[in-house]
Amino acid sequence: MPEYTKKDLEELIIGKLRRNFGRDVDEATAIHMFKACAMVLRDIMSARQLKTEDKVQRTHARQIHYLSLEFLMGRSLMKNAYNLGVLEELKGAIEDLGFSAPDLFEIEPDAGLGNGGLGRLAACYLDSMTTLEIPATGYTICYELGIFKQKIIDGQQVELADNWLPVGDAWLIPKVDETEKVHFGGRVKDVWDENGGHRVAYEGGTDVLAIPRDMEIAGYGTEHTNVLRLWDAKSPDPVDMKLFSTGQYLKAVEQQAMAEVIAKVLYPEDNHYEGKSLRLKQQYFFVSATVQSICRKHKAEYGTLRNFHEKHVIQINDTHPTLVIPELMRILLDQEGYGWDEAWHIVTHTVAYTNHTILSEALERWPQQLIETLLPRIWQLLIEISNRYQAQLNEAFHGDQAKVRDMAVIWGGEVRMANLCICACFAVNGVSALHSEILKKDVFHDAYTQNPGKFKNVTNGIDHRRWLSEINPALDALIRECCGGDDYLLRPDAVQKLEKYRDDPSALKRLADIKAENKRAFANYVARETGIILNTDAMFDVQVKRLHEYKRQLLNVLHITYLYQRLKADPNFQFTPRVYLFGAKAAPGYAVAKQIIHLINSLSATINADPVCRDRLQVVFLENYRVSLAEKLMPASELSEQISTAGKEASGTGNMKFMMNGALTIGTLDGANVEMHQQVGDENIFLFGLKADEVAEKKARGYRSYEYYMQDAALKAVIDQIARGFDDGVAYTDLTNRLLFGNGAPADEYMLLADFASYRDAQARAGQAYLDPKDWSRMALINIARSGIFASDRSIRDYARDIWHVPVKK
Repeated sequence: MPEYTKKDLEELIIGKLRRNFGRDVDEATAIHMFKACAMVLRDIMSARQLKTEDKVQRTHARQIHYLSLEFLMGRSLMKNAYNLGVLEELKGAIEDLGFSAPDLFEIEPDAGLGNGGLGRLAACYLDSMTTLEIPATGYTICYELGIFKQKIIDGQQVELADNWLPVGDAWLIPKVDETEKVHFGGRVKDVWDENGGHRVAYEGGTDVLAIPRDMEIAGYGTEHTNVLRLWDAKSPDPVDMKLFSTGQYLKAVEQQAMAEVIAKVLYPEDNHYEGKSLRLKQQYFFVSATVQSICRKHKAEYGTLRNFHEKHVIQINDTHPTLVIPELMRILLDQEGYGWDEAWHIVTHTVAYTNHTILSEALERWPQQLIETLLPRIWQLLIEISNRYQAQLNEAFHGDQAKVRDMAVIWGGEVRMANLCICACFAVNGVSALHSEILKKDVFHDAYTQNPGKFKNVTNGIDHRRWLSEINPALDALIRECCGGDDYLLRPDAVQKLEKYRDDPSALKRLADIKAENKRAFANYVARETGIILNTDAMFDVQVKRLHEYKRQLLNVLHITYLYQRLKADPNFQFTPRVYLFGAKAAPGYAVAKQIIHLINSLSATINADPVCRDRLQVVFLENYRVSLAEKLMPASELSEQISTAGKEASGTGNMKFMMNGALTIGTLDGANVEMHQQVGDENIFLFGLKADEVAEKKARGYRSYEYYMQDAALKAVIDQIARGFDDGVAYTDLTNRLLFGNGAPADEYMLLADFASYRDAQARAGQAYLDPKDWSRMALINIARSGIFASDRSIRDYARDIWHVPVKK
């Protein structure tokens, strides 16, 4: 029996409409109705969160603070109702009040406070931490504009503002009384009192207020509730009245505008000084507000910060929150008056670091001059940390300056954030077994030899309650029937019981029917939104993720072009009909990625208009890929493209979502694909391409992409075609020259040409396997049954056991 009946929820919704919007149901718009529903669920979660807070204070439990510049939450109404156990009751209440529940769920904007996997991982982890009853808080910025809305105009990406707050703020609870002050710029002054005591004072500079807006996070099957704290930025002085009264109206509000721009948009472009400065401001703003808040609450409870590291773990998600290290030092030294060694002991037993990349361009480095100007006290502390660490390195490596240079925190006028994390964090973890090994053997090898116990692995995971049960109810029903109940929702490894049915004709037929129905549902959605009619009899071959060269969407394009050329040369050419679905956003300043999007759309327009391809080959670029679109697409997908260059993808989480929904993977042995392969074996995955060590070896010997071009006639024809372009007359010589000659970068840096033949063969194997529906369904069932290990509950249990040392719900 649910805690709230349909009738209870109806009465609560009506009350919200009247008190908050001055409307009766018959006067309410869909937006009013959505907000009222959100506020009702928010009230339920708030009451539970207060009880959770009381329990944490009463038991003095160790708390986890998860800092991430990205939290890609997506939509929350259905998810929160699901976790609270009132989804069916809420749907019934909405329908009884004269509204359509599906339409209401659909009008909620995605909270797009992230670019992709990093932010979605953080959202999944919050769900699992709450479900496992770990006292935890997430922290980020309350971006007014999330990741941009993508429009495709004349085949090209155009970015539009993504203003999610006017509707999405129904979930947010302002906590103005917990506002913190963050200081930028100015000059640092040493002040000595008559007793020889030292303190630091600031002259000049500006303050920005950090105002928390809290989003409650409900766990599944528990009353434990955690919080995602989003920091909003305001000026302490909204208007300079002197300037205002003299008619200088714009100048009078300039300080407010400069403060508010910090929380205006996710990731400003950093290819100019102003963009770099704003990114650094964002990073310091959110970590400073966060650490001040944690310290203030801790001191109110314990009267001291000397036991801070015993009661808190600060987990930083990638290097963006790294300034938490000098900021916590600043508070301990300047405000608490601790000595350096004591403060450093507390910091280095509090902060842990998750590394998400081995790409050198993604390992953040900040210009010395920028930090010195914007954060003068932090700069002083960074110099001291760097000098002390460098002295240790000199001693450890007997003056070997090559090793000291590689590991130094400050070198060549730059502050290296990853090295600062290695220096100061008590644990450093990679996010898949392969990635963690690369960190130890390559990226941070010298640090690993000095302190091997610091390095851990926690393979990423996904919230399987959202990414299977909630979005794929027919598959959820099949799993419950075959596995004897819903145990798998709290014990994801219980889905293994499904494998007993791997040779059961009726179970396999039902699985195939579920996939077919999901394909039809997705095709209907695409038809409604775009007018495009997808061929649901063809295999849905899907590559959706951030657009980056290492993820190799371009390799997929090379193969599709190859198929198209074969069809044009021989209309009777036999291959399994495919619908290729792409979804990707390119960073606004990433010109090559945007060119690849243009190319996909050029290819799509040509193929979809050519009669020879009808019912055999179709290419569709799904505009504005986001969480809510992924939730519709994953259940319909049949072949999952995970084709990054081996050794480049840290983990991936899209690959896990596809696997849980019964798609088979075509991929390289990269990231978590390695562990997926270990789970399902050679026969249930389509592997191809060079392995990570082979990639490194080939590069070391001198990789010549042009030789592949000259030696493979089919590949040469494909590249020549792309250089010329397709029916829209757009040539792509920049992209093909990049593959063949480099144009300022290494030629074919991500080895598309080296892997092309192997990829083409794997695609042929996948196409052949698809022709046997029963065998394909058996492979899909095995993938689902062995996917439990990729649930974020397992990831969080690993963090709790190996890094955080906190208990979890049994």
